[in-house]
Amino acid sequence: MSHSSGCAASAGFLALLIAVSAGAADPGYPAKPVRMLVGFSPGGGTDVAARIIGKKLSEMWNQQIVVDNRPGAGGLLAFDLVAKANADGYTLLATSPSFAIQPSIAAKLPYDPIRDFAPVTVACAAPYLLVVYPGIEAKSVKELIELARASPGKLNYASGGIGSAQHLTAELFRLMAGISIVHVPYKGAVSVPDVIAGRIQMLFSGVPQALSHVQGGRLRALGVTTPARWPAVPDVPTIAEAGVPGFGVTVWYGILATGRTPGPVVQKLNTGFVTAIQSPDVRQQLTAMGLEPVANAPAAFAATIRSEIAQWRDVVKRAGIKPD
Repeated sequence: MSHSSGCAASAGFLALLIAVSAGAADPGYPAKPVRMLVGFSPGGGTDVAARIIGKKLSEMWNQQIVVDNRPGAGGLLAFDLVAKANADGYTLLATSPSFAIQPSIAAKLPYDPIRDFAPVTVACAAPYLLVVYPGIEAKSVKELIELARASPGKLNYASGGIGSAQHLTAELFRLMAGISIVHVPYKGAVSVPDVIAGRIQMLFSGVPQALSHVQGGRLRALGVTTPARWPAVPDVPTIAEAGVPGFGVTVWYGILATGRTPGPVVQKLNTGFVTAIQSPDVRQQLTAMGLEPVANAPAAFAATIRSEIAQWRDVVKRAGIKPD
């Protein structure tokens, strides 16, 4: 055998090995139901987005996508379950900026937020709506700030729990507005009825759970957290333009797999989620809930996570929040 033919044979064998290993990494995925964990209670933005997109994926793949709510500890319970799951693509995490906040809140994470997860895509994005009980005097962000300054520590705000994105967004607002307000943590997205009843005065709410109440006059929307106005509520000003210059928080809802999930499986997940999110019926459902479809690449989502871990660590430090 000549040297060139030997090289060709070696190259052919190497190509066969690569093809076999790639096939082993993706044995007809998905060949069984896929579980998608949500670290928050039903009805929140993460849960709503996961169910809309999961239903479409179930139809596309002819496999059930099971949404499994595991609320608690600012999403930490669900995060840890996915981090320790088999790296085969059958256990996914649907999450929000809370994922990037936990490294600054938890005294000791039981997982590594970079190594133990494989980003798939940011499904969609939205602002938080700053809503208040209609019975309070404030009709604008400026009036709310004036009210809080006149009575330090009298106004309270709800969140989905200590370390949740709602909590840190409110803390950023408190810092930038120079006011004193009291945090009342809830377990998940269940605080809206208490704001409607007046037991809680203010809340940074996900758009899906607040939109109908704002439209029905049961809640008063004072501002959106995004840098620009939001199409679902075009008459509601940004908080930056309404009284807190420079304020801006965009809430993303993203999908991650367990770290070390084979590349072909992550790519198939990304392709599936992107196709589902970009389908006309899913886009319509998300938009109707005030959510803007994103559907980006794994690398772009990974960059967002790294950037926001650093940004939220700064907010936690400035707010004086001690790791739990």
